[in-house]
Amino acid sequence: MLGLVSVLKGMTEFIGLMLLGQGLVYLLSFGRHNTNAVYLMFRFFSRPVFSAVRFITPRQVSDKHVPFVGFFLLFWLWFGLVITKAVLITAELPPLSQ
Repeated sequence: MLGLVSVLKGMTEFIGLMLLGQGLVYLLSFGRHNTNAVYLMFRFFSRPVFSAVRFITPRQVSDKHVPFVGFFLLFWLWFGLVITKAVLITAELPPLSQ
């Protein structure tokens, strides 16, 4: 179980860093982000997150807010996995002898 939580946490961190990288390239490309190869690679990896967020959010949420909602949800997923991993690790530790 600890291994599964560690893998999920690592995948969440990877996708979160892809979202951060995509945002940084967007800011630094000065409006030419759609022709930037690095931005297109980041967009390829983050597309499943945006599709899932678009599926669970109401139609009133604008498309320009979907990346923020996706990053917010990934952050809380990562936080939950960190807590779960800590609980699993402490459950495996032997009790302290006195």
